[in-house]
Amino acid sequence: MDASPDARPVFERAGRREWFGLLVLAVPTLLINFDLSVLYLAVPHLTAALEPSSTQQLWILDIYGFMVAGFLITMGRLGDRIGRRKLLLIGSAVFGIASAVAAYSTSAEMLLVARVVLGIAGASLAPCTLALIKTMFTNPKQRGVAVSIWMGCFMGGAVIGPIVGGILLTNFWWGSVFLLAVPVMVAVLIVAPILLPEAKDPAAERLDLFSVALSLAAVLPFVYGIKQLASAGWQPLSLVLAVAGVAFGAAFIVRQRKIANPLLDLSLFGDRTFRGSFVLSLLGGALSGGTMLLVNLYLQLVNGYSPLKAGLWLVPTAVVMLVTIGISQGLAQKIRPAYVMSGGMVISAIGYLVLTQLDSTGGLALVVVGWGLAIVGLGPAAALGYDMILSSAPPEKIGSASGTVETGGQVGAAMGIALLGSLGTFVYGSQIEVSSAVPGQAADVARDSLAGAVAVAERLPAAISGELVGSARAAFTSGLQWVAVLGAVVFLGMAAYAVRALAHVPPTAQTESVEADDVPTSAH
Repeated sequence: MDASPDARPVFERAGRREWFGLLVLAVPTLLINFDLSVLYLAVPHLTAALEPSSTQQLWILDIYGFMVAGFLITMGRLGDRIGRRKLLLIGSAVFGIASAVAAYSTSAEMLLVARVVLGIAGASLAPCTLALIKTMFTNPKQRGVAVSIWMGCFMGGAVIGPIVGGILLTNFWWGSVFLLAVPVMVAVLIVAPILLPEAKDPAAERLDLFSVALSLAAVLPFVYGIKQLASAGWQPLSLVLAVAGVAFGAAFIVRQRKIANPLLDLSLFGDRTFRGSFVLSLLGGALSGGTMLLVNLYLQLVNGYSPLKAGLWLVPTAVVMLVTIGISQGLAQKIRPAYVMSGGMVISAIGYLVLTQLDSTGGLALVVVGWGLAIVGLGPAAALGYDMILSSAPPEKIGSASGTVETGGQVGAAMGIALLGSLGTFVYGSQIEVSSAVPGQAADVARDSLAGAVAVAERLPAAISGELVGSARAAFTSGLQWVAVLGAVVFLGMAAYAVRALAHVPPTAQTESVEADDVPTSAH
């Protein structure tokens, strides 16, 4: 009797169809972070065309990321309920349509609404793509490779966004940065039904809408408040929003404990593999988000590079990350993943120590080497951690698990930008020296940020201007050095935590051997 598809060995090796399917999953994954970063270069162009207010301009930039962070948990659970491929197709269609609307927006309000829809659609793509990888790649070794490719695309989108955006803006109008997604999503809609399997939780109940509202009320004000604290200082409204987010988060957790069909199954955190990977994702997001911002500002405002040139100089570090992700997967087949992750984090700590040697005259080589070493730990730790999550989460809850850990990364990035940015700002404000010849209001602007000091200096006599810029650059560099010291300490702590929390996870090859032994052989 022929075996049914459901009776095949659970750990069967993937074939060409699954690997081609992975390419289909990789493309929308790349676009999620691409859309987070590409718009920064287009701001001057769209400002001239649409004339948004300063408030509208900030919301156009930020609302996409807020929506992605806010809806990840909901979309992960929705994928479990209606089918992950189905939600991926819906999200891809909406993403493509919203991208076209954004490209041809005739007003700031129209573009803002399009960015909101793009964020919600983007939140539907991320957990579905990761969850489908578990369905398609049941062999542990192959799944590790697939997750590495997925992670490389996810992180790579943020790197290539400014580069591709700069090329498009050099030759076309500002809306072209959005149009790239349209043909890509059309291709996904055509090919995905052929190559991707459907997978869902057959016992899933209806979504608890009150839990959805609580999750949004927790994540959105918290992320917004934390980001405002980083950019505008300790303003009362920003602090109230962040605290409100924490309060709603507590209410969300209480409700999840009480109801029979929780949006987030808190039992996931009872698994030490999931819990340990989540903590490392949160901390990794914080370090990468906060440090990446300061490194970019250093290249632009201390070295004097354009955003495009700064992005190009960070490409080598992205290549290092992709290579080390691949190496880490190979090592994890023979060595316990926790030790691989821990070793990478120690190297990352060394990279942060290299960044402490930067000076205010510009240190391109130190930036490339230091940040390159730093992400040696970030990329592999994230890839191995996500692979562990896919292995530990029950198949019917994998969408929810993916959305949860990705939310942790997004919230961690927001916290990192706020906390590390605040540390850098504090050091900057305490060390900058502003001449008494600088007018009072202009002096306050110069003390607020390096960008403000550079702008003020352009309107001052040459002698005073040079002195102000030199002092501001030295103060900013000192702030970055202190952030790097803190980052090195945190990475060493993460290295120790990885061993403590995840040392029980066996090497991939050993896992495959044990799991394969558990698969019953068919009688002939």
